[in-house]
Amino acid sequence: MTEGFARLRPLIGAAALLGLGTTGALALDPTPQWCEGVKIAAFPGGPQGGVFANNVYNGFRQAELDLGPEVTYYFSDWDPNKMLTQIQQAVATGVDGIATYGFAGEAATGPVVEQAYEQGIVFTTLNTSLPESQAKFAPQGFGFVGAPNYDAGFALATEAANRAGLKEGEQVFVWGLKGQGGDRGQRTVGVIDAFEKVGAEVIYQEIDQATNADPNAGTATFVGLMGANPDVKIVVTDHGGLTSNVGVYAQAAGLEPGQVFFAGFDMSPNSAQAIEQGYQSLVIDQQPFLQGYLSMVNICLTKKYGFSGLDINTAGAFVDKSNVAAVAPLAAVEIR
Repeated sequence: MTEGFARLRPLIGAAALLGLGTTGALALDPTPQWCEGVKIAAFPGGPQGGVFANNVYNGFRQAELDLGPEVTYYFSDWDPNKMLTQIQQAVATGVDGIATYGFAGEAATGPVVEQAYEQGIVFTTLNTSLPESQAKFAPQGFGFVGAPNYDAGFALATEAANRAGLKEGEQVFVWGLKGQGGDRGQRTVGVIDAFEKVGAEVIYQEIDQATNADPNAGTATFVGLMGANPDVKIVVTDHGGLTSNVGVYAQAAGLEPGQVFFAGFDMSPNSAQAIEQGYQSLVIDQQPFLQGYLSMVNICLTKKYGFSGLDINTAGAFVDKSNVAAVAPLAAVEIR
């Protein structure tokens, strides 16, 4: 055995020297803006300067600065049809990656995803998933960064019901997007399911496209509905823009701070102020900045290094009067 080892020892030594000799050459030094040269189409979702869309956009912009890709931005006014048309346009331009929402659903978006991957474009989603496409193309880079929508809706409504002491038969008003295609509508479904589990009477109003694009357009709708249903105990606004407008809605309807329990999605400067003033009782924070930032990281990792798609849950926590002071300064600059 000793003799055999003696014969092998020169080979072991040579292999060790070879390994030592090549380690320096193979090591990858940290590189600034390592995604330089990659062209990305990025979708903040809403109107330029709009609530939630701005947080996503800020995440995109920080990733653009940190990583170095060339980015084209598409603003879609929260309109699934407009967004789908813009996605098709982005595919036609031959970009390297697309970071967008799955608002239009699988039936409409799936063929565009197929076309994108046929052309070598990394397609990934944020906020609203396309589960079938993700399952098919995850090895090629299709990922998702966001909060699972049904679970987020169910969690918010459950928490609101517990905090407000909601009882069977009491009224709640849900203002949402149940009719929207794909995974997005499931968040509203989750809200409704949680309230119905308690036995509450759910008054539902679909957000029309005018209010979807500009929350102020929904003020008259809110005032009319609350006037017709004065016993509503909880209001859930399933929309970042509408949540940011709660103070406006409440005052227009003649409601005092705390008279109705308002719960909603996504922080903003106005939402933080409404919490401090007592109009907004509860907000679930999806951390949309991360949805923008990390979806761009996803594309760069795949395009540069061949990594598979990331699947990241950005659901943060509940924000209320007890902890809003920690979040408000970041909400003011649209990071949180």
